[in-house]
Amino acid sequence: MTENEISKMVYDLCLMIHRKYGPGLFERVYEEILCYELNKMNIYFTRQEEIQLVHEEIKMEVGFKADVIIEHKVILELKSVEGLMPVHYKQLLTYLKLTDLKLGLLINFNVNLMKDGIHRIVNKL
Repeated sequence: MTENEISKMVYDLCLMIHRKYGPGLFERVYEEILCYELNKMNIYFTRQEEIQLVHEEIKMEVGFKADVIIEHKVILELKSVEGLMPVHYKQLLTYLKLTDLKLGLLINFNVNLMKDGIHRIVNKL
């Protein structure tokens, strides 16, 4: 599966989840439902995967965690907030740089229209 195919699949799943439950649930609830749906589709993913920061010879265990990484290709950063802040975009871009992945999706479920809550963040494209 390519990054774009994964992105389309996640977009469709988010639309389905948002249509059924709408905005207002906790981020962890959306994550649980999304991962349940990915599992039903036999899509490989990891949850709350630690992201290491290595500075020269020092490996720092500083607590960076990606919400979901699909097929070792796409990072999902899930939110359920009133509005996304610039730091949310920067956080995902930093995760992409640290993992050397190319695509991340910043997904905010707390919106009226799900299409307004999904943002593609790219690294080295």
